[in-house]
Amino acid sequence: MCQTPFRVTLVVGLAAVALSMPLAARQSAAVLRLATTTSTQDSGLLGAILPAFEKANRCRVDVVAVGTGQALELGRRGDADVVLVHDRKAEDRFVAEGHARERYDVMHNDFVIIGSPADPAKTNGLSRASDAFGAIAAAKAPFISRGDKSGTNTAELAIWASLKLSPAGAWYRSVGQGMGEALVMADEQRAYTLADRGTWLSMQAKLPGLRILVGGRTLAQNRDSSLRNRYGVMAVGAERHPGVNAALAARFVDWLLSADTQKAIGEFGVKAYGQPLFYPDSEELKMTREGAVKAGGGTKALAIADLQALPKTTLTAHGLVPRPTGSEF
Repeated sequence: MCQTPFRVTLVVGLAAVALSMPLAARQSAAVLRLATTTSTQDSGLLGAILPAFEKANRCRVDVVAVGTGQALELGRRGDADVVLVHDRKAEDRFVAEGHARERYDVMHNDFVIIGSPADPAKTNGLSRASDAFGAIAAAKAPFISRGDKSGTNTAELAIWASLKLSPAGAWYRSVGQGMGEALVMADEQRAYTLADRGTWLSMQAKLPGLRILVGGRTLAQNRDSSLRNRYGVMAVGAERHPGVNAALAARFVDWLLSADTQKAIGEFGVKAYGQPLFYPDSEELKMTREGAVKAGGGTKALAIADLQALPKTTLTAHGLVPRPTGSEF
């Protein structure tokens, strides 16, 4: 199905891995080009998980962190081997156009509306993003839009479209920047913005003038399903783009979707912020989770491995009931 190696060229983490390799190996190390959204880098996730991939595969991952739209364009030009983004409709188009064979679920979090505690549009406590956006527009309160064709920008524009509004004027500022930069601008200008929760959690200590106003303290408290934010990974197809490192891209996808990496994604941020920044979603991980076996009048929770180890037999009045993970809203 998939594949394994790759990682972020933030030069920082690469040093330790590179110095541990013999000189000849460093000179010939394979390179994987990863095009991804700024939230995976600004949140610190890539820096936390990619070194393991590089070390295990003796390779280097060069990361280009841009908006989802730009990341997909890099894939369309064959200038990336793998794309990791968060705009499902755009991802499906990418596959339909023949630039990748398949798209795989990786993880999810949610979007939240951030703003000054003064909250001039009185959005605090609203449960729906559309109601908050309507109040912001009515008050002509300062709003920072990423304006970079990212997944976050696409989600923001969809909310405005649901209100049949085309925001414009001095209060609405489209800045063409990544999530981190947009949050800094919102802090400086005491403006509203839409952010992914992962980047917000990782940066909130540096943004004293901002608060979550819509979306709740945790993902479980977010009652607006339109604010869910899912990430997918795709290996760029060698059939359409023969210059890509297809073998390494395949290994990277397999590694990213593996149970061990997925567990690392789910644990990232918990110690520092009291909650995950991202919730793992791969099918491989789901196959390792517990299920409940119901036979007759009794029900027992068993891990998938336990079920596989059971002697084969025929049951009557049976069924598999998935256990809730608590990660959805």
